[in-house]
Amino acid sequence: MRKSGFVAIAVLTASSAHAQALYASETFAEADAERGQAAFARNCGLCHGADLSAGPFAGALKGPVFEAKWRGQPSQAVLAFTQARMPPASPGSLSSGDYSDIHAYILKVNGAAPGRADTAVTATREAPNTGRPPPTVPADARARAVLDARTAKLNGLTPVTDAMLRNPSDADWLNWRRDYAAQGFSALKQIDRDNVARLRPAWSWNLPPSQNEGTPLVHDGVMFMQSGAVVQALDAATGERLWQYVRPLAPAFNDGRAARAKSLAISGTRLLVPTADKHMIALDVRSGALIWDHDVVGADALQLNSGPIVVRGKVIVGAALNVAKSPGGCFIVALDVETGREVWRFNTIARPGQPGGDSWNGAPVDERFGGGVWTSGSYDAGRNLLFFGIGNTYDTGTLLLPQPRRGESNDGLYTASTVAVDADTGRLAWFYQHMQRDVWDQDWAFEQTLATLPVGGKPRDVVITAGKLAIFDVLDRATGQYLFSKDLGLQNLVTAIDPVTGHKTTDPALEPEAGKTWIVCPSTTGARSWPATSLDPTTHIVYVPMTESCMQYSFTPRTPAEVAAGGVDIRYPN
Repeated sequence: MRKSGFVAIAVLTASSAHAQALYASETFAEADAERGQAAFARNCGLCHGADLSAGPFAGALKGPVFEAKWRGQPSQAVLAFTQARMPPASPGSLSSGDYSDIHAYILKVNGAAPGRADTAVTATREAPNTGRPPPTVPADARARAVLDARTAKLNGLTPVTDAMLRNPSDADWLNWRRDYAAQGFSALKQIDRDNVARLRPAWSWNLPPSQNEGTPLVHDGVMFMQSGAVVQALDAATGERLWQYVRPLAPAFNDGRAARAKSLAISGTRLLVPTADKHMIALDVRSGALIWDHDVVGADALQLNSGPIVVRGKVIVGAALNVAKSPGGCFIVALDVETGREVWRFNTIARPGQPGGDSWNGAPVDERFGGGVWTSGSYDAGRNLLFFGIGNTYDTGTLLLPQPRRGESNDGLYTASTVAVDADTGRLAWFYQHMQRDVWDQDWAFEQTLATLPVGGKPRDVVITAGKLAIFDVLDRATGQYLFSKDLGLQNLVTAIDPVTGHKTTDPALEPEAGKTWIVCPSTTGARSWPATSLDPTTHIVYVPMTESCMQYSFTPRTPAEVAAGGVDIRYPN
């Protein structure tokens, strides 16, 4: 799976993230800034935060996000914007002196130097003549009423319990695919064939910049959504923003624009959020306040794209990567919901001595790459098992080129596999590899849907998943035993599937060969990809977003030493 990557770098504070402060070349009057601080607290602090670092209802007026928006523009542009748009309930209603003083305070906080003459004598401090009659209710009273209504909505949020996660209310959406089974099925019946044609938009909301692959959560009428560096709580009925949290990011993370986490998780009164700078954080669902912050990845060239799942007091998330620069591959990690402390870690590339540990063509662990976790897990509460799909390798040469010592196989476990791990300990219960030695970038890294299906005339608890080839495999949930497959017919790579084992035979004419190009279907974007499936448990019908595509595939030969250094050795020319 070819994804945009991040450079590992420590998170910087707003003061050190840039060599030049935003308004370092400007000046302000100390008296203006002192009055401006008081005026800001009266009129702006409730929304933007008392220290300008973002509040529950508006963004920061300092730091990387603010600087990225206004750098290169004169500070007067900020003043003009403030006068025209603020406060939102009654734009332009402050005196010109207050606007000027608040502007001086913003300049001071953003690096301007003291020295300008006080404007108190020259700046009128009367309310501007807008041509409109004065409001019958003071602006601050109206703002307070709005804030009180928001606070009441948020205070009405009930803590999310383990029982609620196992059996969510029909009106809630508490996991990535709504429930632990990852079925993506809603039992709500208000919309049907008779009224669907009368549906009209109720509201819309512009998301901050990111790859926007996320699914919102909904609880007690509040919608939680992450996009890039921003987490927001919205009134699900009206679209009104209730609070937002803005993650301060170092410039290397591009303000979260490349972020693509699939979801959030919720437990008790905590919202669990994977961040663009590869941390897991816990926010208070009622205010957006930061509770704890844990660095999951450290210096590794990995990222958190999969989205978390909460199980028995632990938040569990997988790491992925977009290039072969993390020797030893990726992992799944469990953190304590209350503290953020790491509880266990499961490596998605098998180690020597583990099942499949000698399946890497003889390559040592630090020459094995890939095994990304791109999708949230699912959970069988009765068996206490978590299910994750594991991605491909990023150095095909590791599995294709001769090694100094041959291993038991070149299957490359646990790539292209389903792994079932104990939720309490992270120990492997079983694994099933859907495709051995995937050197075509045809990941099996998507949702693991849990269901009970009739198999052989009897109900069977199963896990269902499909890779980019849009071949669905169905496994026994307790043991990983292969049961059957369904090929949706958009691929030319697999020519046969063993009805007993599920082993897939690939077309020998499409084997990678140095200097030659083959047409392989689908392309690396997949006949199906990260847009998830949905299963109707009443009809056993799976709904699948599909794309018909092919690619020109070529293999660039390199020496084993070059492969060991990391890199990608397959190409997809147009």
